[in-house]
Amino acid sequence: MKIWTSEHTFNHPWETVAQAMWRKYPNPHNQAVVAIDVLDRTVKEDGTLQSDRLISSNWHLPDWAKRIVGAADFCYAREHSTVDPTKKEITMYTTNLTFCNILSVDERLSYSVDPTDSTKTHMKQEAVIAVRGVPLSSYMESFLANTISSNARKGRLAMEWVIGKINTEVNDLKASASTLCQSIDDVAHEIQILATPKVSAASPETKT
Repeated sequence: MKIWTSEHTFNHPWETVAQAMWRKYPNPHNQAVVAIDVLDRTVKEDGTLQSDRLISSNWHLPDWAKRIVGAADFCYAREHSTVDPTKKEITMYTTNLTFCNILSVDERLSYSVDPTDSTKTHMKQEAVIAVRGVPLSSYMESFLANTISSNARKGRLAMEWVIGKINTEVNDLKASASTLCQSIDDVAHEIQILATPKVSAASPETKT
């Protein structure tokens, strides 16, 4: 069994990171994930959002690994997530469905407000990998741990890419709102001018 862990701090507020999480894929920085399908989504009485999703990905297994676990064009995993907007916490659990009779990859991912800086977001990842009943099981576990580590780095780049898009959208929206407000002010000013009665100049008196 292999245990892999990683921590990272995003220099962005939790609310922005939470938005980016839902919009993470498809993403040019991590093309291993090819599709995500929502299976169930519910808002609980305590205000938390519970979601179940099916993750379709390509593990790009080398030939030697395919001979051990079998070949599959796509690998599937089930993800369960909980979003607590009050505590500003997101917790995600993912477990593989493909090859589950030979290996298990159980991942836990969390996002929370950084305890030292409320303008930042702390991310923690953990994966427990176990390969059973096949040759080179320890070697296979190490290979999967390295693959997860590589995908985690790509995932952080993917998050930053999405956050950049979100910030651009926000700035564009602000600019559009500012332009609209200015246009409204201009129209209001024109209406005020048109509505103001014009005072005619008094005609000069004719002297006799």
